[in-house]
Amino acid sequence: MTGRLSDWTPPAVLDPSKVGQYPALAGAGGGYVWDAVLEYRVWCHPHDGAPDLEDGSDYFYAFTTYEEALAFSCEEPGAEPPLALVLQEEHLDEPEPGQFVHVKEPRIAEWPVELLRRPRRTAETIPAFLAPDAPANRLDILRGLA
Repeated sequence: MTGRLSDWTPPAVLDPSKVGQYPALAGAGGGYVWDAVLEYRVWCHPHDGAPDLEDGSDYFYAFTTYEEALAFSCEEPGAEPPLALVLQEEHLDEPEPGQFVHVKEPRIAEWPVELLRRPRRTAETIPAFLAPDAPANRLDILRGLA
């Protein structure tokens, strides 16, 4: 992504005073739902032209707003587009295609910012997704369409 996300503004971070204090390693996989944005990250890669600040290893900068992260990523050589570090108080695991498990443990994951267009998780989101009478396209629930 090289520009704004059209007329949509990504959400504010949960606690600006904690930006930059989260561990570099985050969960893999989407988990389908989100509760809060913790920070926006821009990963930099020396092998792609970023300054070598970590003995050849990749590193990231943390930002309070998507706009700041985007501006930095557009100007910094070897930088990726921004990602969102999200808090998931609960999430959906998909151990096999089409098989979903409701996980009731918090986790932190990096997401493409575009996925934040989905509504935040509510108490009803995951139960509605897993309900026997859910729509044929269950993802419509997560997208706020059902």
